[in-house]
Parts: sequence; structure tokens; C-alpha cells
Amino acid sequence: MSIEDFESSVLSLELDGHVATLWLDRPEALNAMGRAFWEDLPLAVAALNADPRVRVIVLAAKGKHFCAGLDLKEMSPELLSPASASDQRSTATRNQERYQAILKLQAAVSSLANTDKPVIAVVHGSCIGGGVDLIAACDIRLSSADAMYSVREARIAIVADLGSLQRLRSIIGAGHLAELALSAKDIDATRAAEIHLVNDALGDAEAVYERAVSLAQEIAANSPVAVQGTKAVLRANDGRSVAEGLEFVAAWNSLYLESHDLQEAITAYFEKRPPNFSGN
Repeated sequence: MSIEDFESSVLSLELDGHVATLWLDRPEALNAMGRAFWEDLPLAVAALNADPRVRVIVLAAKGKHFCAGLDLKEMSPELLSPASASDQRSTATRNQERYQAILKLQAAVSSLANTDKPVIAVVHGSCIGGGVDLIAACDIRLSSADAMYSVREARIAIVADLGSLQRLRSIIGAGHLAELALSAKDIDATRAAEIHLVNDALGDAEAVYERAVSLAQEIAANSPVAVQGTKAVLRANDGRSVAEGLEFVAAWNSLYLESHDLQEAITAYFEKRPPNFSGN
């Protein structure tokens, strides 16, 4: 599926040069994550990942808030699936179906982490529950000064299961993660920046989006071969020792170092001009 062919009632795609914006586009529901979201997110990411025009993805939201988290009205029946009098399925069968449903939601969020392209999250307003799962799966997070964050699942009697408890440990550290997840407290953008949940918190929604696009353009100006390789190596470092990580990057460069982009970089250096990278 191409970017132009992608259709969704809750997401939209926009391409400007080599920078694509993936918009959470359900502002009337505070971008709450319902059935359409879970179906469409991996399709949107796959379309962006497959398009050679796209070098960087910006994840942003329309409306007053980034994301209010899981749409409990839509999703509760699927996740709780209480047995009716006519339901002949065993408890084990119903539990297996619930397990598969959770894995499907996890895979949708993980599509952001697994795409080859760098992803920059831009947060304004509220970022609650599943919204934090989304930004935790991104490579870089920028925040407006008025944003609010909450790993809120414990407050509604759920264990967060879409990636926050796994990904945030390496981002903010075990202590800060435990504090946020166990208390389910709200924190402001200043605190989020202090604990490195976000890279920075500055300006209003429009200003922080413009800043994210500017950063995305800086990244997109570099070799796509090197940028995507760097993301792959950074991702591969998780769970590996320094020695294992060095071995991985040696193997990576052995495969990809001899690219047209490297030839272009060297030629441009000697010709004293900016390089024009093709991604080959």
C-alpha cells in the first residue's frame, strides 16, 4: 500500500520532501485508541516504511491533546470478554483469545519501534496510558511546555501491557519508571524532560511540531543508508554487551559500507559541495 492509497478514519499521512507526518487524527475523541486505530496503525507504518521517499517519520496529533489512551468504551468488551449464558467456550479458550488480542495491540505499537525509519514523537496536551506506550516506541520525543504525561493503567486496575514497562526502563531508568507506573501519577512537561522521558519541552503545540520537522529535515539530509543503519545498531544494543554490540556493528558495516551514498559523500567532500544522497 502506498502513502497515497492509505485511508483511515483515525489516522492521516502527510509527506513533505523526505519527511512524513503520521497524524493521530481523531481529535473529537482526544485521539483515544479504538478498534480502527489498532487496525490502521501498522498499515500506516508499513506504508511509510516501504516508501523510499520517506526518510524520517514524525508522529504528531491533531486537536487539543496527543492521546487519551485506550478507548475503554470500544475496547473493554474485547479485552474483558465476559462469558454469556449461551457461550460454550471454556475459560481457557476465552483466555487464549484475550491473550491473542493483547498481542495484536502490542504488535501495532511495536510497528513504530520496528520500522527502519527514525520516528520523532511530538507531544502536546495530554499523553496518557497507551499514548505513553506510543512515544516509548519512538526514537526521539519532543514535548510542548503544556504537555502532561501519565502511565495511568494502575489507576484503572490494569497492568500496562503495550510496551511502557519494557521500553521506558532504558529511557528513564528503573526508579523513575517504577514511580510513574506504580503511582499512576500525572507529571508535567518539565518533569518529563528532567527524567528524560522527552528530549526537551519547549513552546506550544505548533512550535514543537515545527521544531520536530526541522530536526527531521536535518536527519533526512544525511545518508538514508547510514541513518537506518544507525537506528538498527542502536536497537541491537539492547540486551547486548559492549563487545557484542561492537561485533554487530562490524558485521553491519561489512555488509553496507560499500554504498553509493558513501561514494557520493567522498566525491562531494573533494568537490567542496553538499552531498546528494540517494539511499543506495
